[in-house]
Amino acid sequence: MSLFDAIARHASLTPRQPALQGSQGELDYQSLWQQIQRLADRLQQAGIRRLALQLDNGLPWALIDLACTRAGIVVIPVPHFFSPAQQAWLLESSGADALVGPEHEGWQAAAPLLLMTGAADEQVLPLWRRTPASLPELPAGTAKITYTSGTTGQPKGVCLSLAQLTAVCESLALRVAPAGVEQHLTLLPLATLLENLTGLYVPLLTGACSRIPSLGELGFTGSSTLDPAMLGQALARWPSHSLVLVPELLRLLLALCANTPALAERLKGLRFVAVGGGKVAPELIAHARALGLPVYEGYGLSECGSVVALNGPDADRPGSVGRPLPHCQVTIAADGEVMVSGSAMLGYLGEEAPAIPAIATGDLGHLDDEGYLHITGRKKNVQITAFGRNFSPEWVESQAQICPAIARIVIFGDGQPANVALIQPLPGSQSQLPEQIARLNQHLPDYARIHHWLPVALDQHPGLLTANGRPRRNEIYHHFSRQIDQCLTQGLTGETS
Repeated sequence: MSLFDAIARHASLTPRQPALQGSQGELDYQSLWQQIQRLADRLQQAGIRRLALQLDNGLPWALIDLACTRAGIVVIPVPHFFSPAQQAWLLESSGADALVGPEHEGWQAAAPLLLMTGAADEQVLPLWRRTPASLPELPAGTAKITYTSGTTGQPKGVCLSLAQLTAVCESLALRVAPAGVEQHLTLLPLATLLENLTGLYVPLLTGACSRIPSLGELGFTGSSTLDPAMLGQALARWPSHSLVLVPELLRLLLALCANTPALAERLKGLRFVAVGGGKVAPELIAHARALGLPVYEGYGLSECGSVVALNGPDADRPGSVGRPLPHCQVTIAADGEVMVSGSAMLGYLGEEAPAIPAIATGDLGHLDDEGYLHITGRKKNVQITAFGRNFSPEWVESQAQICPAIARIVIFGDGQPANVALIQPLPGSQSQLPEQIARLNQHLPDYARIHHWLPVALDQHPGLLTANGRPRRNEIYHHFSRQIDQCLTQGLTGETS
């Protein structure tokens, strides 16, 4: 059953069942279905082909996304955690001819969109139009272009079909079904594919309710700054049965439970908590379950339509990321790389769409005797922060070449809530580092910035550099691991090592 067949069915059988709830109001399934059809007609009549969606989490984001998808208009979510330069690149490279969100240079105001976000609540959204300078060809069937976090300076657009997204959602619904989820609370940005599917499509497919507060109400600023007190208040205000978390959010949730017993008691109503998007320590899962939180680890990537494997109530092996979902197959290449077939993207935006029998994930892992997938590391140096943001340290290190005081720099942030840079300053230039690093950070998205740094003399330690002076990343990490850990735990910056 397609997503929209399911919504229409719920609208017929349980018309007054809440479908979407947020600070702007509430929509039952009957009202939601009417809104989707009305908005889809309006957008089709406007002749829109590709719409960029740059809104905060809330009912309007959900309605625009659903209406565009229903109308056959390609949706292009604009992540708020992208830098302004990356957002501009997304709008330019995608060929978007319409934008719902803040004004951007070169866009013209069009007739605004009127949304009903409750029984008598109207909301007017600005609609911007332009004729794109270029229109990159899309693979046939593209319904959504989701941009990666940007492992290089320019994020890549992943083209996905509605059929693929539906297959992922149906598999997720089956895996989570034993938990009996009736209400889901979105904590991650809907502009990320993971929450787009798990927080919006899966609840609507199953007849559940998606509760969508704004990111500000949750305490978020940027993509990696979060006010714990506000998050605790939001969790108390929006009791729900399921959550999707990145590792750092899980750590924060456990800390909140330890400091606020009343919140821990409220959270016992949770039935399923998925965690993924980065490395998850087995100890973190064990701690959560000791507190009575039903936390299950999963794994996926945008090129495979998000989730590939997930533990669940009926199939659970802590330490693994679960068995592959029914719609896809996982194999392990001779070099240990995880390969995924049956769930491949249509292709990257602007590139010729090849026949993709399997996606090479870049991750290393193995399948155990019972089919559970274990991820053991990254094939390359791409790092994933604890907030689930991908970045290439080489990219940031190359950007640091604009800093005259830096002779060598090596950045570590994999699985961490903050990035640490080991910097070898030019002789006599150490005092200039704070100002130059601050200037460098202004040009980087927040997930790739240098949060802490330590001056080190890499060339004074044998084995840390290659014969031509290039840093040996693994050797450097092991040599300075104690200082890196101390830097993260104590927030040190600029102390000599």
